[in-house]
Amino acid sequence: MRKPAILIITAALVLTSSCTNSTAESGSLAVQPSEQASETAALTKRIEPYSDVRMVNGSIVPDGIQPEKGNYSPEDIATFWFNRDTVFPEGEDLAAEILENGKNPGLGVRSLHERGITGKSVKVAIIDQNLAQPFHSEFGDRIVQYKDFGTGQPEKNGSMHGPGVASLLVGQSCGVAPDAELYFAAAPSWSRDSAYYADALRWIIETNRDLPEEDKIRVVSVSAAPSGDGSPFIKNTEMWDDAVAEAQKAGILVLDCRRGCDTGIIAPGYYDPEEPDDVTHFSTGFPQEPYETRMDGVVFAPTSARTTAEEYSAGHESYQYTGQGGLSWGIPYIAGVLALGWQTDPSLSNEEILSLLFESAYIDENGNKIVNPTAFISAVEAR
Repeated sequence: MRKPAILIITAALVLTSSCTNSTAESGSLAVQPSEQASETAALTKRIEPYSDVRMVNGSIVPDGIQPEKGNYSPEDIATFWFNRDTVFPEGEDLAAEILENGKNPGLGVRSLHERGITGKSVKVAIIDQNLAQPFHSEFGDRIVQYKDFGTGQPEKNGSMHGPGVASLLVGQSCGVAPDAELYFAAAPSWSRDSAYYADALRWIIETNRDLPEEDKIRVVSVSAAPSGDGSPFIKNTEMWDDAVAEAQKAGILVLDCRRGCDTGIIAPGYYDPEEPDDVTHFSTGFPQEPYETRMDGVVFAPTSARTTAEEYSAGHESYQYTGQGGLSWGIPYIAGVLALGWQTDPSLSNEEILSLLFESAYIDENGNKIVNPTAFISAVEAR
């Protein structure tokens, strides 16, 4: 049994400007600069068992209320939000197994990797919160360029969200497209100012203009809603709309969390941890709030029961497991699936590859479309 772990994150997390939903999501939790400093200072603090469990059954753990030995079943660990250093007396082996299993993208993605379909040489981009430098070893060697747009953070400081989305897209153990090449633009979501995101997207557009035709950036993953109905951003939202239009005109596919527009085509769901590769066992919504109705115009992707890279301070690498993740985790997943498709057939246009994504989706009992990576690649190969 391990000794009490090192505290990695403070309990004071705030709901800010990443993908939002009617249900509280881990993908919506953004650590602000003052909290990042607190996290770094807390690295020397010793903690008691369970005291850095962040979510239980999809809800944020209130200050002073923690799960204790005897008041939860072993199965409940799968609903927690915890990291590799969380102490689980008499449950550590199970917690480690759950965390390791959560690295699996599921839905047959690893079977595609075994065939050499890994997104190799496909250029992708992310706009999200800052990464600590040097980068986490899970994805560090996949980053081609990194540029900060106003986070105001020292290079040694990281975030929760940035490493999470990077690892889900190009991570070596948890990424959908582990051999894709990543351009990463860091932006301060906590500012709630869309100008930073627009500037970041325009940097991607400008960078893309200088790339050879065969090396263009194909897709930008943005786990936020910088404009539109329900957006938590309050400044310069029209700048995001303009930048997206410019990117689309330049042939770059943008995926974000907006609803009612052509960039917001992804919805949250979760695979069965016992049968992660069986799309027929996939559920829409969240483990604590499954969807029971049909949603048109979207494809569902795994967002819960996933493990991502964690690095709040340079050199302090870890992994965190989210029993109930947010829509934020679904955006890089779909971007990764598309990267697999472009590796298979680089000639596919944005319209063609999205059509194949939707046409190959598994249809559940409610008529919802579930991303089906193996069927998608088969459809790409068959055209």
